[in-house]
Amino acid sequence: MFRRIASSLILIWVLGFLWFVVALPDRAEEIATDAVVVPTGGEGRIAQGLSVLDRGLAKRMLVSGVDREVKPGEFAAQFGVDQERLECCITLGFAAVDTRSNASEIAEWVEDNGVNSLRLVTTDWHMRRAASELSRALPSRVDVVKDAVPSDPSFSSLFLEYHKLLASWAAGLIGF
Repeated sequence: MFRRIASSLILIWVLGFLWFVVALPDRAEEIATDAVVVPTGGEGRIAQGLSVLDRGLAKRMLVSGVDREVKPGEFAAQFGVDQERLECCITLGFAAVDTRSNASEIAEWVEDNGVNSLRLVTTDWHMRRAASELSRALPSRVDVVKDAVPSDPSFSSLFLEYHKLLASWAAGLIGF
């Protein structure tokens, strides 16, 4: 009996990992939202968020989890953003340090800015966990468009992220 249960759990884990690796989320369709939010941490995320603004698919952008040492002028110089755009349309969030606190920071910003729809831009391997954490933090009235940045992750990155996703789901089930 124990062997069957253990074998079943291992099979479920393996199939789940295969699904996770093979079916990474993709870029979103050209759908307009009130805002675009970008958790820091992966190559191409901020550039894709800025592209969303450039294409007129969102009017405002939050970059969540910016290092406290980064000055707005440094951010603008690094990503080629003019001062006027930075002041009108881009908020740098310095409160988050991980995916869960990104979700909290984003939810607070959404509430403060009356956002009803947003585009979440993050790396493809990170999208499921980021969206899961965000769905627990946001009010149900907020529509989220998932816009994944394609990447070429290593096996170890995928392995680690899969386990973080499982832990996040488990924490959500027990209300943590």
